[in-house]
Amino acid sequence: MKKKITPVQTLLMGYIVLTIAGAVLLTFPVSSSQNTSTSFVDALFTAASAISTTGLAVLDTGKYYSTFGQLVILLLIQIGGLGYMIFVAFIAIAAGYRFSLNGKQIFNESIARPGSLEIKKFVKAVVLFTLTFEFIGAVVLTVVFLDRGTLIDSAYSGIFHSISAFCTAGFSLYSDSFMSYSQNLLAHGIVALITIAGGIGFFVLYDLYKFVINRAKGIKPIRLSNHSKLVLSVTFALMFFGTVILFFSESSNSVNFSILHRILNASFQTISASSTTGFNSIDIGSMRAFSLFIIIILMFIGASPGGTGGGIKTSTFGIVVLFLKKVITNRDEVSVFKHTIGETTVNRALAITFISFLYLITIVALLLLTQGFSLLQIAFETASALGTVGLSMGITASLTTSGKLLIILTMIVGRVGPLAIGYSLVGKIKTVKYAFPQGNVMTG
Repeated sequence: MKKKITPVQTLLMGYIVLTIAGAVLLTFPVSSSQNTSTSFVDALFTAASAISTTGLAVLDTGKYYSTFGQLVILLLIQIGGLGYMIFVAFIAIAAGYRFSLNGKQIFNESIARPGSLEIKKFVKAVVLFTLTFEFIGAVVLTVVFLDRGTLIDSAYSGIFHSISAFCTAGFSLYSDSFMSYSQNLLAHGIVALITIAGGIGFFVLYDLYKFVINRAKGIKPIRLSNHSKLVLSVTFALMFFGTVILFFSESSNSVNFSILHRILNASFQTISASSTTGFNSIDIGSMRAFSLFIIIILMFIGASPGGTGGGIKTSTFGIVVLFLKKVITNRDEVSVFKHTIGETTVNRALAITFISFLYLITIVALLLLTQGFSLLQIAFETASALGTVGLSMGITASLTTSGKLLIILTMIVGRVGPLAIGYSLVGKIKTVKYAFPQGNVMTG
């Protein structure tokens, strides 16, 4: 009997096909500024990094790749950031095509959306949000980059970095990323705005949009969903505490900087890590071990569901914390904002967290066996790849072929999701209609 391909398997195959197609284009001499062919492994690494919106790079994007190559990378970033099913859905809607039940399942696996909102309306909202934030970012960053050359050069750079920021990709045309703008308040402000917008998820953006519209029109009830409130609470708590911790932990490395400069850079790196964007305004490799450990945690947690970022997601982390609170306080249910969270949702959050951590330590172990770098360097690189962040301590280009392949795999796993990868391997799960008798097992 022929096995039916599941929606998750279809989604995974789509990302693999796009990655290989992008890699093939990047191997062509036209993609290189020197008009030379690029090795397939390096091209595959770049394509996987772009489609997964990670930003780790074995080749300098601004120097090595030609304008054509950069545009291929940018297209992959845009497709990967929104989820390629958004593009499929947008084309289908424009052509008047109606989604089948299987098509709807694939779309729902690709990007989280409000259950009450039809696909057509949600896709239009996603495209509108994307164009709006990327346009605003492009205009402001064009002004920021005017010191880099002509207006056309600045506009091109502004568009590239705006799309990279909103899609939380972290690819930059500059070798030092945003280090040259470490004291530029405008650059910090606009990057923070569009990366947070991309990271919190389209569900939350839509919810905030409806909240503002209903408030302006006086339509009641005026309230955010529990999902949005949890995401926003966890997101800004992580960003606040991350900024405070990095501000003090890096104090010995920034004695010559002003208080404002130190706050800007602490907040920039915190937002970059927690939104999984991957831009850096300071040299990551020169940071203290404790600061790097905090960034690893932020990268592992990552952004929010239904957005352009990676990680286990803020809502997942929030549910795990609430679950621990429930166990410690001996309560019967996991609850938030006076609402109970379903057992299935709690179990899924615990599974995502455990599988992601297990995958992380497995890849770290394999890289320690095959690469000549320290535990901290490898753990940081792996967490960055799994969280689709793109921050690095500077070891990416020095990875061996086996190391690059492991990081490529990790970036794809991070984009699709470890739990989804597990579903794709298992295939269609049959419902079990029986239960075993309860057994007693002691715990610590």
